Amino acid sequence: CRMGDLALQLASCSFDFHVIFLLHLVSPRSKRMVGGTLAPVIPWQAMIYLSDSVLDGGYAGGALISDRWVLTAGRNLFIRKSRQDIQGKDPSIPKVYIGISQRREADASTEAAVEKVYLHPGFQNQSDWDNDLALIKLKESVIMSDKVTPIPLPERGQDLDTIRGGSGVIAGWGWGIHLTPSTSLKYLTLPLANHSDCKSEYEQTSHTPMVDVNMFCTGPTGYGENVCFGDAGGALAVRDVQTGDVYAAGILSYDKSCNRYHYSVYMKISSYLPWIHSIIRGDTEKSSALRSDAMSKMYP
Repeated sequence: CRMGDLALQLASCSFDFHVIFLLHLVSPRSKRMVGGTLAPVIPWQAMIYLSDSVLDGGYAGGALISDRWVLTAGRNLFIRKSRQDIQGKDPSIPKVYIGISQRREADASTEAAVEKVYLHPGFQNQSDWDNDLALIKLKESVIMSDKVTPIPLPERGQDLDTIRGGSGVIAGWGWGIHLTPSTSLKYLTLPLANHSDCKSEYEQTSHTPMVDVNMFCTGPTGYGENVCFGDAGGALAVRDVQTGDVYAAGILSYDKSCNRYHYSVYMKISSYLPWIHSIIRGDTEKSSALRSDAMSKMYP
């Protein structure tokens, strides 16, 4: 993750030609990059790729959660990201790369072909960042290795108050001072933020999330490092305070905090487990009724 340029922050409402216009307005003095640390192998990290060019969708992060499923931010599947631009449009089928730490490793040997994508049914129902989740089904199961291993989802009882140290780790290829994404995967350890403080900051600002109970936030590091443009879709990996288990607490949605705002905003995975499991099971509209009917016949 890399600290982003002011121009990119100002263009946070959508990926469009305003990005290019704003880049020409930025004084060199306003450019400031506070980056993360070069990441080790992060076996659950995925790259969700539409294009090298931000104007054609760019690329961002995702999390491998099983041998055939990747979880990411829904907005990553569209060329232009705003609710106004997306309404009525179907998501793009991205390329997905796994087991990579360098951008140059995104090639045919690391690509996992995509079968289908599933947007959350409440995606962008009120704002750009509402229910900002998508599941990507791969055509074939990936081969597990030292470089490719899923990250678990939260289990019952695992929520923000069970996170050891009150912080988590996120990785990405986000944008920095040179107005290009990082060539190497970087990571940051970020502290969990007070929910009301985060909500209050963005209530006063347009084109930012309406932080609700299905979201949570992290703040910057003590050195001002933060996620930025292009890091969305990455998982905040945390450690359970009692068991030490590592799991994904959230998927980064609002990645434009950079050095302009304090807080980055995540979809809280524990709030979305019923939807995630229903998609992975392959439920249809009749599935619940069929299960209930079968159970009632066996267990009146």
